[in-house]
Amino acid sequence: MGSRVVITGLGIVSPIGIGIPSFWQAALKGISGVSTIKSFGDFPMEMFRSRIAGQVFDFSPIDPGEDTFSSRVDRYAQFALMAAREAIRDSQLDLTEEPRERIGIAAGVGMGGMIMGERELTTLYLSQKPHRVHPNFIPTITLNSASGILSLAFGAKGPNTTISTACSSSIHAIGQGMHMIRSGQADLVIAAGADASITPLVFAGFCSLRALSTKYNDHPTKASRPFDRGRDGFVMGEGAGVLILESLRHATRRKARLYAELVGYAATSEAYHMVIPREDGSDIARTMRLALKDAGMTPKQVDYINAHATATTVGDDVEIKGFRTVFGKRADKILVNATKSLIGHTLGAAGAIGTIASVLSLQSGMIHPTINYDDPDPSCMLPGLSNALQQRPIHIALVNAFGFGSNNGVLVLKGMS
Repeated sequence: MGSRVVITGLGIVSPIGIGIPSFWQAALKGISGVSTIKSFGDFPMEMFRSRIAGQVFDFSPIDPGEDTFSSRVDRYAQFALMAAREAIRDSQLDLTEEPRERIGIAAGVGMGGMIMGERELTTLYLSQKPHRVHPNFIPTITLNSASGILSLAFGAKGPNTTISTACSSSIHAIGQGMHMIRSGQADLVIAAGADASITPLVFAGFCSLRALSTKYNDHPTKASRPFDRGRDGFVMGEGAGVLILESLRHATRRKARLYAELVGYAATSEAYHMVIPREDGSDIARTMRLALKDAGMTPKQVDYINAHATATTVGDDVEIKGFRTVFGKRADKILVNATKSLIGHTLGAAGAIGTIASVLSLQSGMIHPTINYDDPDPSCMLPGLSNALQQRPIHIALVNAFGFGSNNGVLVLKGMS
């Protein structure tokens, strides 16, 4: 199997808090980060079916003395950079003492630099002046601009990868970061997930796909409601999550604090549909089983699941079918929650943020509420789902993420106690 992999640092930018303390305090209180989109510039919001999102407010990318990096990239990569700085501080790593060739980057990105992309395209067509396109346009909109700027900012010369598999992107990035360490390619990996795509074109696209919630435009905090009978689609979100992964040997040698161990990962394709999961949940179940096999564990050992749970009618139902297939009657004993109920669906960042929530739950034994779970859908009911804070010691956690394009990813985490 190779080196054991541990998590030693966490960083986050989210609609309910920038920084781990703010995020976790709000999560445990069940605070919603979903709010009304005030404007898309000249676009009247009344033209959009959905007019709400999980937005990050009071964000400033400027870090005194280091803004040379933030100014080169779009908002999503600025999120990743800020979260990475927090995660590195949290891990107490001194990167100047680390061999640069042994530091890897693995980033999960769904949409990338859409803010600049949409702006520059609009300006080009209105002005008819191709020579006025921003000179940094190409390196800013490429999907690897986040991983690239993280490498530059922290001097990482090891493997540098970007994975874009829609909603499962950062689960796969974390999994690939684990593989980098297991295989001996790196001693530590900065594993990130980021997206900031609350833009007119992306939003219009999801509206046309009829994937977004529309019932709760006047009550935005009620809109993201996984597993609830009243759910009518997901809520767009934005943000970033970053985890510092290290080999256990490397972390032990520097006497690092160990949050959790990353013990299993699986990636599968359903080869079924670009948007809709297979209705019987069989491929979701297969992915969870493969992740547990990779961890050398059985379903009986799982205490907690951070569900993908987008609040779509089909998706939530299928995920519960997958749970039932894998865990049988034990599904009634497992604690389950949905971080998207608090912040909406952050696309490429979702898996990383869900993993951070899971790590904090393993440490504290506290499971944040699944808010708006007020009228449980009979097809999605599990005793371990609750709209209240739950507290119980947990040792093994699964984190699920399933993306457009029939793409599935699952992580298995183990507590250090």
